[in-house]
Amino acid sequence: MAERGRPRGFDAGAALDRAVEVFWRQGYEGASLTDLTDAMGINRTSMYAAFGNKEDLFRRAVARYAEADMAYAREALTRPTAYDVIETFLRANADALTRSDRPAGCLSVQGGLAEGGDHGNIAKFLAGSRLAGEQELADRLARAVTEGDLPAGTDPRELARYVMVVSEGNAVHAAAGATRAALHATVDIALRAVPRTRTGNSVAQDVSFGSPH
Repeated sequence: MAERGRPRGFDAGAALDRAVEVFWRQGYEGASLTDLTDAMGINRTSMYAAFGNKEDLFRRAVARYAEADMAYAREALTRPTAYDVIETFLRANADALTRSDRPAGCLSVQGGLAEGGDHGNIAKFLAGSRLAGEQELADRLARAVTEGDLPAGTDPRELARYVMVVSEGNAVHAAAGATRAALHATVDIALRAVPRTRTGNSVAQDVSFGSPH
C-alpha cells in the first residue's frame, strides 16, 4: 500500500524545486501553504512528512537553491586572481538574476524581505546564509593578499562585503525589472574599485580597501 497521503510517483526533488520557485517569487511570508502544496503537487500531509513544516521546507529550498542556482559562486572562487574571482562572480550573478527561465532577482535576498510572525527567524537565517558566502569570498581574498595578488593593506573582509553589497543591490534592482545590460553596467563601475597589483594585462591601481588601525 502507498504511504497514506503520499501520491504514487511522488518526486521529492522535483517538488522541492517547485517550492523554491514559489518562495523565490513570493517570499517566505507571501507563500501560503496552499500555494506551496498546489505547486508541489502534494497535500499538506505529504509535505509535512517529506519536508517538515513551512520553515523547514524553506530552509531545504534555500539549500537547494544554493546548490543549483548559485553554483557559479563556488566556481568563481577557483579563478586564478582576486580580480578574476570578483569579476566572474559579479558577471555570473548579473546573468543569474536575469535568467528568462527563473524568477528575477535572488531567493536569498527576496525570501526574507518581509518579516511576520516568525520573530525574524527567516530573515536571520538568510542573513546568516549570505554572511557565510561573504566569509568564503573573504577567505579567498585573504589568500590573494598573502600571495601578493592584492595590495598589502587590503582588508579582505571589507572588499568581500563591498562585492556582496553590489551583488545584493543588483538583486533588488533585478527583481524590480532592471535589465541584464543595466546590471552589467553596474558591475563595470564596481570593478573599477577593485585593487590590482599584477603586471602584464592587469593595470595596477592604488586603491586599497580598509584603513590602517
